[in-house]
Amino acid sequence: MRRRLAVVAARAARAVRGLWPDRNPLRRTLDRVEAVVVGGLAVAFLAGAPLAAVVAGHAAYSIGSRTAHAQQAAWHQVPGVLLATAPASGYGRYQATVRARWTAPNGTRRTGTIAVPPGARAGRTVMVWVDTAGRLTGPPLQLSQVRGQAALATMLTPIAVGFILLCTGALVHAVLGRQRLAAWDADWQTTEPQWTRRR
Repeated sequence: MRRRLAVVAARAARAVRGLWPDRNPLRRTLDRVEAVVVGGLAVAFLAGAPLAAVVAGHAAYSIGSRTAHAQQAAWHQVPGVLLATAPASGYGRYQATVRARWTAPNGTRRTGTIAVPPGARAGRTVMVWVDTAGRLTGPPLQLSQVRGQAALATMLTPIAVGFILLCTGALVHAVLGRQRLAAWDADWQTTEPQWTRRR
């Protein structure tokens, strides 16, 4: 286990040393450019990910709280009368769906399909959430849900920033790799005739 850990540490140290700018005559300009790009992407992640996480969390909380306040102000519970008996089978509290009738806040009568407890009888009154036009909505967004959404946005944003920077690094590596291979090919076209003449 210690030997394997030492090998991994040695490889990591060699990789870091390979990125460090030096005066190695074998290091090409493209190698130095790639080292600068990798360093820049690392700095961008370390500086940008926390800032992006804070901004995303704040934006999610701001948008969510405005939405929650708007829903809580506009959506209301009204009594609905079941038009049919719900099937007796079902799992959980609200698994059966039946047609119901209710009166919208503006006075118009509406009908639709709502979720009810299994076995609910026709004519029973249940409370349903509707908007100002009487359309079914479901319960409004709660502030605890808004806080959860903001926390999720805060946690996922550094992952998204890291993924974007990783893709950028892979793209730069691929472009520089092609240029590096083209340069090596050009060098070999120059060197190969001299090499074969010596034989």
